[in-house]
Amino acid sequence: MFSLFKTFFFLGWVSFGGPAAHIGYFRKTFVEKLKWLNDDEYAQLVALSQFIPGPGSSQVGFAIGYKKNGLAGGILAFIGFTMPSILIMLTLATLSSELTNLTWFSSVIHGLKLLAVVVVVDATWGMFNNFCKERVGLNLFVFTSVTLLLFPSITTQIILLLVAAFVGMRFLPASSRDTQSKFRANWSSLGIFFALFALVPILAPMSQELEIFNNFFQAGSLVFGGGHVVLPLLQNLVGNQLSPDTFLTGYAAAQAVPGPMFTFATYLGYELLPQSPLLGALIATLAIFLPGFLLLVGVLKHWSALAGMPEVAGAIQGVNAAVVGLLLSALYQPVFSSAVLTSTDFAAVIIGVYLIKLRKTPIVAMVALFISFGLAISTV
Repeated sequence: MFSLFKTFFFLGWVSFGGPAAHIGYFRKTFVEKLKWLNDDEYAQLVALSQFIPGPGSSQVGFAIGYKKNGLAGGILAFIGFTMPSILIMLTLATLSSELTNLTWFSSVIHGLKLLAVVVVVDATWGMFNNFCKERVGLNLFVFTSVTLLLFPSITTQIILLLVAAFVGMRFLPASSRDTQSKFRANWSSLGIFFALFALVPILAPMSQELEIFNNFFQAGSLVFGGGHVVLPLLQNLVGNQLSPDTFLTGYAAAQAVPGPMFTFATYLGYELLPQSPLLGALIATLAIFLPGFLLLVGVLKHWSALAGMPEVAGAIQGVNAAVVGLLLSALYQPVFSSAVLTSTDFAAVIIGVYLIKLRKTPIVAMVALFISFGLAISTV
């Protein structure tokens, strides 16, 4: 158990680059080096992480720990991989009030906000190429992005995701890949998920803590497509409770630290509960990760049978296409509109997109480059 925790804890400090990079780090460590899994087993876990909502790379790490040492192993893997990012985000949130008034810190944050624009452009571009190949998917993408730009709200997002699932089920059914196996779920885990999803909104008005838990649990339950998609969901759920600068500063910081981007919630939770900021950070972090892990445990053992159902696979394709539209709307508001203030900023974004998309510049180098840019333009 200690070896498992230690391995994930080390990865949590060095895993820059987002979910795709994390999955590469995991494969190198657990398939090639430690040989805990073979390539086929690992590919199944990665596919599962794309099939259900939640933080993709964290779900893969949890599943590796779960297969190695059961539920306790999954929990230790999650804590080990996530703790470094949580500690960094807590430190930044704690010091933000003292650092905000410093010119150099504001310049660094401005540079990181511009990097956030670049990263979201890259994520949108890549997901568009993956999920919008069919005409139906392209139509869902356009319809979702336009609707959210005109009527931005969490209610609109939920309705659009449900519509996309129905359209995908009806018009994008995949051929069945597993007709022999019968799906058997872990109903206790799924029961906890559905109970929380249905009951916590009813109880949320009772206290601010429950409201924070509800908002982040709902966000974690609806995130398909990776960490960047949590941005528009959280913007509509809690963005009006924070200043745009505070919200985007947390998102920009999440780009610059290693580990899962869902620890963006740690920063927001700290800011949302000023009377008990550490409690707020803990509640938000637990709530946003919990849905994905409950669903993962619920379907892990027999997921291939579920994924083999044509209607289910089609629904997921529809949701994925809608998620790209959701991400495009977030690219405009709040990411682009809050970060790009001058033509110089826009020029930096164009160069950044070129570097990250066409030159494959590592994210660590991109962070250093945009911090330097922010500091440089502040002295002009």
